[in-house]
Amino acid sequence: MTMRLPGRLFLSYAAVIAVGAVAAYVTIRLLAPKFFAREADAVIRALLAGHGQTRRALRGTVRGAFVSALTTALLFGTLASVVVAALAAALITRRLVRPLNEVRRATRLIAAGRYQASVPVPREPELAGIASDVNTLATRLADTEERRSRLLGEVAHEMRTPLTALEGYLEGLIDGVFAPEPEVLGAVSDELRRLRRLADDLSALSRSEEQRLDLSLAATDLAALAGKAATRLAPQFADAGVRLSIEAGAPLPVWADPDRITQVLTNILGNALAATPPGGVVAVRTAAPPGLAQVTIADTGAGLAAADLERVFERFYRAPRPPEPPSPPEPPEPPEPPGAPGRPGGQEQPRRATGSGIGLTIARNIARAHGGDVTAASAGLGQGAAFTLTLPLRSG
Repeated sequence: MTMRLPGRLFLSYAAVIAVGAVAAYVTIRLLAPKFFAREADAVIRALLAGHGQTRRALRGTVRGAFVSALTTALLFGTLASVVVAALAAALITRRLVRPLNEVRRATRLIAAGRYQASVPVPREPELAGIASDVNTLATRLADTEERRSRLLGEVAHEMRTPLTALEGYLEGLIDGVFAPEPEVLGAVSDELRRLRRLADDLSALSRSEEQRLDLSLAATDLAALAGKAATRLAPQFADAGVRLSIEAGAPLPVWADPDRITQVLTNILGNALAATPPGGVVAVRTAAPPGLAQVTIADTGAGLAAADLERVFERFYRAPRPPEPPSPPEPPEPPEPPGAPGRPGGQEQPRRATGSGIGLTIARNIARAHGGDVTAASAGLGQGAAFTLTLPLRSG
């Protein structure tokens, strides 16, 4: 069993004291008899020389010889004890400080942008925890830097398409290829709105990821919010030929920002509409597991592969379309006007969202800012998907 750092420090101090004591004892034990013998020889020579001394004087002479020998031995013993204890303390300190020096080295490298730096994990639990935390920090910083670089590339890619379209329209207007008619100007306006929507989405994403969302929490009924959001979007579902089923049950009291939660529900409903072909169904259901309030929005549309259930919450990620099913040849028909909905009985492909690709990222961040979450489930491509908003129930 590995000893904790306080115990190791105590033992290190005890070891230094013990080493010093042993050194002092051994030194005194070895030197004191020699010094005393030398002093005793001096006393014996004085006696043999015939110096008349009383018993008291002789006793004082012997005692003086002993004290002198002992003092000299103690001086040498103390000096040896200090030297040996200092060496032992230096060795023990070096052993204890080495992991901290490794942490300092790694943190300097991380501060310089070398996120691949790592700290060897020592045996001491406390120091091992520090080393593990530093290694985790380096990994997170490397991941953040990678995501930042990827975000810059993704934003540039998202902006390139509308900017290219705008450039083409403007060059056509300048060269006289396009006349400044309402259709052309409307297309230019659409591209400008797309850029504006992208900028707004990026601003919302930044606030949500930095936990700077302005939440006006209030006592709210989640079931009522879900019903209102679905009812407001019902005309769009009707125009697209998708049946909207609202199964809002008993009230679900939560503490939430109604506008933000409505934003989450609207985003999920919009994605469900975009992924469901005409003739499909989108169902809004509520539930109340223990301590939780849930709204599930399930569709019969494009579905998601297992690998995409978490990736759809990544920034700018768009799930791929399912393979297009083969359809038998049909007699030619007059072309439908642009934007007309397909026939409910045809083999029409589900529509994928054409937004910025960060709506679900923002939705999950909003839910987590409320102490909840947004999760996805699907049986596979072409088998529909279900997105569930979960919030904690209001207590009291």
